[in-house]
Amino acid sequence: MLAGKHILLGITGGIAAYKTTFLVRLLIKAGAEVKVILTESASSFVAPLTLATLSKNAVLTAFVKEEGDTTEWNNHVSLGLWADLFLIAPATANTLSKMANGSCDNLLLATYLSAKCPVFFAPAMDLDMYKHPSTKASFEKLKSFGNLMIPATSGELASGLYGEGRMAEPEDIVRFITDYLSEGLPLKGKKVLITAGPTYEAIDPVRFIGNHSSGLMGFELAKAAVALGASVVLVSGPSHLVLDDPKVTLVRVVSAEEMYNTVHKHYETVDVAICAAAVADYRPKSAAVQKIKKSDSDLSIELVKNKDILLSLGEQKKEQFLVGFALETENEVANAQGKLKRKHLDAIVLNSLNDPGAGFGKATNKIQFIDKNLTIKTFELKTKAAVAEDIWNEIMQRIHA
Repeated sequence: MLAGKHILLGITGGIAAYKTTFLVRLLIKAGAEVKVILTESASSFVAPLTLATLSKNAVLTAFVKEEGDTTEWNNHVSLGLWADLFLIAPATANTLSKMANGSCDNLLLATYLSAKCPVFFAPAMDLDMYKHPSTKASFEKLKSFGNLMIPATSGELASGLYGEGRMAEPEDIVRFITDYLSEGLPLKGKKVLITAGPTYEAIDPVRFIGNHSSGLMGFELAKAAVALGASVVLVSGPSHLVLDDPKVTLVRVVSAEEMYNTVHKHYETVDVAICAAAVADYRPKSAAVQKIKKSDSDLSIELVKNKDILLSLGEQKKEQFLVGFALETENEVANAQGKLKRKHLDAIVLNSLNDPGAGFGKATNKIQFIDKNLTIKTFELKTKAAVAEDIWNEIMQRIHA
């Protein structure tokens, strides 16, 4: 949601300024480019060098920066035009009053008056200041200008009092902004369940039955869903991939049994479920408690069938739009169509190991999307990120029809 966004962060002089180091990190991790404007008093609470290091941009504190014989002008108009959004956090009572009344005595305020983008402010002050009629008036006036207030929370304050006025936590600020940006997106308000990666079925404490799935396809589907406004529960088997996004609940599992239980815990509340995981069909009937020692020339392991996660979801399906995956090596379309009907799916994504660049452990994939009416749409070889977009486009055409 924040990837590629230009975010201007204005920091004013309150004790909550120390939290902005964490806030900048979260914004950068979300893919945003961040520039920081620091008021003179704010530099008493948080070091410009720290913020510059985290944001990878020089911290701006004044209209003019002089170094030796060089004078550099920090253009507030250009800064306001550069920003996709302007976040002022913490926003003190003093700064809020100046913003509300058009006062302009520092770079932050001049930039605020020049900004053409959405402006968010996160108040932070002591309890009595937060409740004061003049502060309440500033809140209302700023909101009437179209600015967006990120409400303060209750908690222990720097004064030792307990009450309202504590700046929202960095994670909550990021969530507030992403929720705002998701308004109007096609999957806004939708909850999505996605499975990804392999499962490992234990033979003994050090060995397992598994496959070569990396989980990349499922992770890209989750990223694409978030970009479209959805909240996502991503259930992943063993994978090195990570997805740190406030709109994604990432649940790590190992075995097919764990994945089955986790999926069913969330399935009833979701709108769309996509089973992209490569779940092991079989597991050892009993896993050895100790490592199996090499002795005889042959070793026999009795396998039993795992629960069929996709079939169980199809049998319990109510209003959910359910999508499965089929990785085939022969009779690809016929096998995929049979799986679609047998497991009561709304659609299935077919990929073939016979197609170069498709399958496990690759950054690309080549798919056919088959819906319950057996309509087939074929796509060329693409990156898995682009394939995820294609899959979601096909799903959205059907759930919004």
